[in-house]
Amino acid sequence: MQRFTNKTVLITGGTSGMGLATARRLLDEGAYVAITGRDQARLDSAVAGLDGDRVLAVRADVASLADTDQLMRRIETWRGGLNAVFANAGIGIFKPSAEITEADFDRTVDVNFKGVYFTVQKSLPLMRDGSAIVINASWTLHRGLATGSVYSASKAAVHNLARTLGADLAPRGIRVNSVSPGYIDTEMYRSLNTDHGAEARNSAEVALGSLGHAEDVAAAVAFLSSDDAAYITGQDLVVDGGLVGSATTR
Repeated sequence: MQRFTNKTVLITGGTSGMGLATARRLLDEGAYVAITGRDQARLDSAVAGLDGDRVLAVRADVASLADTDQLMRRIETWRGGLNAVFANAGIGIFKPSAEITEADFDRTVDVNFKGVYFTVQKSLPLMRDGSAIVINASWTLHRGLATGSVYSASKAAVHNLARTLGADLAPRGIRVNSVSPGYIDTEMYRSLNTDHGAEARNSAEVALGSLGHAEDVAAAVAFLSSDDAAYITGQDLVVDGGLVGSATTR
């Protein structure tokens, strides 16, 4: 499929995991893709594995409005406008609620909510009518996670934002949806699940019996960003193998 030929897409947090997999998917479908990350070395490594002729890599922290402003200027100079945004950058701090510090709270909200909000807001002048926004939420907005109080709340916030912005931006034909990944086998997942047996335990919670892959989420983002989803807005697409809706214990 070449659903994104000559279209321009921004992916925040595009140096690894779901962001990088989505960049590959959309490049394969003909897109020009701008990716961001906070670490220049990781950006350089990501670009080395992509089709560089249609990639713009910009070092930016989504929690910094100055970085986001500079990012939008770079995209405008490069391609003039945007056809889709995947607001993917996020962090996870997982502790019992009694152990969450003010610094934990502020950093999580700064990246996961403030960063998403202003990525979208500052993209709007560049977004063409009829374009699409996809926000990376989480399965935890649908089901409680004991150590995920602030993380889960931030993800619930951005899904609610997708519903609100779906209504707000409808007059321009801009569709806004979220994806809620389950247990996806990424670098971040591995860093948070280091104990022996974590993969087996998590897989046992999933109806399909295994972790997902970054490419599974990339396919969902590509669908929601494409004209195939032209009549879908304000929705959350759960990509979890049945973790939330039909979970089973194996």
